[in-house]
Amino acid sequence: PLGSPQTDKKRQIQPIYNFQGNGAPQLSLQIGDVVRIQETCGDWYRGYLLKHKMLQGIFPKSFIHIKEVTVEKRRNIENIIPAEIPLAQEVTTTLWEWGSIWKQLYVASKKERFMQVQSMMYDLMEWRSQLLSGTLPKDELKELKQKVTSKIDYGNKILELDLIVRDDDGNILDPDNTSVISLFHAHEEATDKITERIKEEMSKDQPDYGMYSRISSSPTHSLYVFVRNFVCRIGEDAELFMSLYDPNKQTVISENYLVRWGSKGFPKEIEMLNNLKVVFTDLGNKDLNRDKIYLICQIVRVGKMDLKDTNTKKCTQGLRRPFGVAVMDITDIIKGKAESDEEKQHFIPFHPVTAENDFLHSLLGKVTASKGDSGGQGLWVTMKMLVGDIIQIRKDYPHLVDRTTVVARKLGFPEIIMPGDVRNDIYITLLQGDFDKYNKTTQRNVEVIMCVCAEDGKTLPNAICVGAGDKPMNEYRSVVYYQVKQPRWMETVKVAVPIEDMQRIHLRFMFRHRSSLESKDKGEKNFAMSYVKLMKEDGTTLQDGSHDLVILKGESKKMEDASAYLTLPSYRHHVENKGATLSRSSSSVGGLSVSSRDVFSISTLVCSTKLTQNVGLLGLLKWRMKPQLLQENLEKLKIVDGEEVVKFLQDTLDALFNIMMEHSQSNEYDILVFDALEIDDGAEDLLGYLHFGICVQVHCSVEDIIFTVQTFAVRRQA
Repeated sequence: PLGSPQTDKKRQIQPIYNFQGNGAPQLSLQIGDVVRIQETCGDWYRGYLLKHKMLQGIFPKSFIHIKEVTVEKRRNIENIIPAEIPLAQEVTTTLWEWGSIWKQLYVASKKERFMQVQSMMYDLMEWRSQLLSGTLPKDELKELKQKVTSKIDYGNKILELDLIVRDDDGNILDPDNTSVISLFHAHEEATDKITERIKEEMSKDQPDYGMYSRISSSPTHSLYVFVRNFVCRIGEDAELFMSLYDPNKQTVISENYLVRWGSKGFPKEIEMLNNLKVVFTDLGNKDLNRDKIYLICQIVRVGKMDLKDTNTKKCTQGLRRPFGVAVMDITDIIKGKAESDEEKQHFIPFHPVTAENDFLHSLLGKVTASKGDSGGQGLWVTMKMLVGDIIQIRKDYPHLVDRTTVVARKLGFPEIIMPGDVRNDIYITLLQGDFDKYNKTTQRNVEVIMCVCAEDGKTLPNAICVGAGDKPMNEYRSVVYYQVKQPRWMETVKVAVPIEDMQRIHLRFMFRHRSSLESKDKGEKNFAMSYVKLMKEDGTTLQDGSHDLVILKGESKKMEDASAYLTLPSYRHHVENKGATLSRSSSSVGGLSVSSRDVFSISTLVCSTKLTQNVGLLGLLKWRMKPQLLQENLEKLKIVDGEEVVKFLQDTLDALFNIMMEHSQSNEYDILVFDALEIDDGAEDLLGYLHFGICVQVHCSVEDIIFTVQTFAVRRQA
């Protein structure tokens, strides 16, 4: 019928760079212009500007971005409908308009307003990316739309632009379908909201201007890293261990992100291609204030002892051998002083191990991102600094961080422990060893095999995690250094077991010589072992720090007999305190003997919100088990370090208020409990933590807590 619309799919383009036409046939373009394509030839298009259809000409393909649109025709009048959602179109139009004003503010030297507009434009660009990602759930999309429309209306108001009147869902009201009275009320309501928002902004001491301000003012930060490619001539499978590193202290400060790379130049799991993404979380202001932070990658190849050995059939396979490191200084990106764009690729050059006795950890101290010629070998990554913890960034950056993105936590607690953040991670680092060659003509090629065992010596399955993004495993095998008497591994793994199993487990370390020839390697057996329990007799966990362990020798099968080795000491200082060696009666239990010529050291770090290393705090948390020690445990709490208390804040407050309530009929513990809430000794005030977040930390109402505190305050004064 006459007048019915006809729709047609067509393409229009937008410039991504300014193009200055050179002569009559060429069409000059500016970013923000919309152009209709008429014809294409090679690397050029011919078309016209939609806003000035008389301006026609040719322009290069590389300067533009193609967008699909629907053209609706009614009575020879074209109506172009973009494929984007309406709000994304509005954000695009707003950015064009604000961008012109932003330049004028720079020319006029209005720095404060210039920075304010720049910050708002950054926010809109970030939110536009989220809108176009199409990954947001319905409720989060609705919340994001409200943030976007609020920002646009606020920006238009302070820039003295026209006010956009919207409905409750943020959609622009159509004046043709809305009454004048409804428009007037909506206009009044929108004006009141924006005026209130301006008052809030003016009341702030430090407005938020730019990425550096946002990063420096937030208590929690995360670093997003996307591994685009790994280019290295290995010829064997490899393991890439990526982490954050403090070069001044020569310590790794985050969990490893493990990428298993195949010998053919692709990830071992081909479905991970173009999906190797990780977020390093829990970074606090102390981390941002470090002098230097590096992103490092330690490369371990998995295969033969010597790459040069051509007789592959006779060689032992599956050995983990050191290969090299890649290092990049990311201090400015972490601190927000350098632009972090998830689309900008960074090349991290590769530095190979040049000698058999080069330890990977030692190599890190010798190289920087700017020294040496990598020959084009290394890592290609993109990265972006994100503000917030993992829950917040999943909400704010869904186009970057989704459920498939790997999370690598900090080695240690974040500066602010959020409610519900329950952890029970124990990090074990294989430090170093010193092994005598005994009757061998050359030094051993020592491999450490670590597993988590129960009281009967049986291995707990899937208790060890080598790196974030990797499946848990039953045992961990260390890197093998060739004929080195004093190997330094510096390899960290995570032990994660249920809290109820902690009391009955221990770590067992087996030492084995690995031969280059498979025929010889098959005959090799474990020549020594060590062990350590993760919990002490008093119920506290192993103290953080390094531990020198006793090395036990004997028959290989005897070393797996827990009833034999668990009766022997595990720490060297226990042996030394008894006179350098154990007595004859105890040094050969079950066919095992203590070796005084061999040394093995590990370090431990406990990150648990349920297991403490402090006896006094443990006594308070389990006060019902020994109520006769309640007074003593309350007094001990006053000298417990404040940071240790905060890890168990919810449980500590629960215990204190339960003690209050259960002894409310007497004043026996009143002063002790109240004094415990006001820790002196330089630690933070527990009442301060109550003020910080009492309503989410404690299992009772705020009114009850305030009443209780006030009541005991009166009692204390009395």
